[in-house]
Amino acid sequence: MELSPDLRGRTVLVTGSARRVGRELLLSIADCGADVVVHYNESEAAATATAEEVRDAGGVAITAQGDVTDPESVDELFETVESELGPVDALVNNVGDFDARHWSEIEWESWRNVVETTFYGTVLCSRRAVPAMREQGWGRIVNIGFADSDRMHAHPVNFPYFVAKTGVLMFTRMLAADTRDDGITVNAVSPFAVSNTEAGVEDFPRGRAAAFEDVAAPLRFFLSDAADYISGENIAVDGGRMPEFDG
Repeated sequence: MELSPDLRGRTVLVTGSARRVGRELLLSIADCGADVVVHYNESEAAATATAEEVRDAGGVAITAQGDVTDPESVDELFETVESELGPVDALVNNVGDFDARHWSEIEWESWRNVVETTFYGTVLCSRRAVPAMREQGWGRIVNIGFADSDRMHAHPVNFPYFVAKTGVLMFTRMLAADTRDDGITVNAVSPFAVSNTEAGVEDFPRGRAAAFEDVAAPLRFFLSDAADYISGENIAVDGGRMPEFDG
């Protein structure tokens, strides 16, 4: 596995990369030499700080605002990137809200927000990115999933998020098939819980949540030329979690 690929000359857009996991993934990609786009919707100050950190380390970074649930806003986001850095070579779909309540207690507006940011945002950004990737004959799309979604995880708490992430994995496989002759790969990286989680970790596999680096390692591999023949795959970053053995 190529853990530190040479991404010099590549423009990489990571959605939701101003803060938290998205920020750490973007910094890891910038360390590989990519020109990175710090995307935000409302967190402008945090996005600016993240971009400045990349530049202070000698990298190239811009910020770009956009609502990933709005097709027109997604167009404007990509137009900003294209005008400053050129076409998006690699897209990391990281945005996704969640609501950790029982499904029956979640207001409908929150249901829609979770599904639209997590699933529709992935679809809209990918749809906007693919034509340029096809034209240049090279592209990478990596979707951030959830570790149990490929097992049709259906817990009553946080249920809209699990539904949306299951859709993300289905979309990953479909788009991989649809782009297999275009020089594009589409894969997913699916953590269970990452180190910024607020939940207790005593029952997690290996006694801890995933470190940011645990998630970044397969992401960087999927972005590399070494993964040129791998598409439609999902890597669960969960420490060997097996829900069927829980409890």
